[in-house]
Amino acid sequence: MRRYAAATAAALCLTATLAAPAATAAGGESDDGGWRPVDYPPVNYPAGERCDFPFRTEPILDETMVKTVATYPDGSPKTELYKGALIVRVTNLETGASYDADAGGRSIVRYAPDGGHIYYATGPVLIGFKENQGNLPRGEYLVDGVYTLEITAADYRTVTWKEGTKKLTDVCNKVA
Repeated sequence: MRRYAAATAAALCLTATLAAPAATAAGGESDDGGWRPVDYPPVNYPAGERCDFPFRTEPILDETMVKTVATYPDGSPKTELYKGALIVRVTNLETGASYDADAGGRSIVRYAPDGGHIYYATGPVLIGFKENQGNLPRGEYLVDGVYTLEITAADYRTVTWKEGTKKLTDVCNKVA
C-alpha cells in the first residue's frame, strides 16, 4: 500500500512540476530551467531476445527532456525528471509490419548507488523484457497508467501499477 501511495504522490508532484510554465529570463529569452534533450537512438533486437522475430525500435518524434534535480557527491544523478512527447515506431524486420507507440510518459527516476533505479511514472513507456528478466514474460510492452518500474543493478525489472490504472500492450503481438 505504501508503494502505491508513494507512486501516486510522486505522480502528482511530477504532474505539478511538469505543468508549470517555463520561466522567462531577462530580455525575453526562454530559460530552460535545467532541462536538456534526451537522445533515443534506433535499436535492432534479434529474434528470441524479446519477440519471436527480429524487430527495430526507432523514434519518429522525440521531444523527451530530462532534468537532474539531485546528485550524489561525485556529481552523478540521484534524482531526475523526464517529460516530453516520444513516439517510437516498432517494426517487425521479417514482415515489415509496424506499430507507432506513444511512449511519452512522465517520470521521476531515483538512482541507487549500486546502479539500480526506480521510476515513479504516469503515462506510457516502451520497455522490453528478456526471458526471466522480470515480473512480465519475455516481450516488448507499452506500459501505461500510474506505476513504478524498478530496475535492479542486475537488470531485473518489476512493474507495479497503482490499483485500477493498469494498461499493458503487448507490442510483439501488434507487429507479429
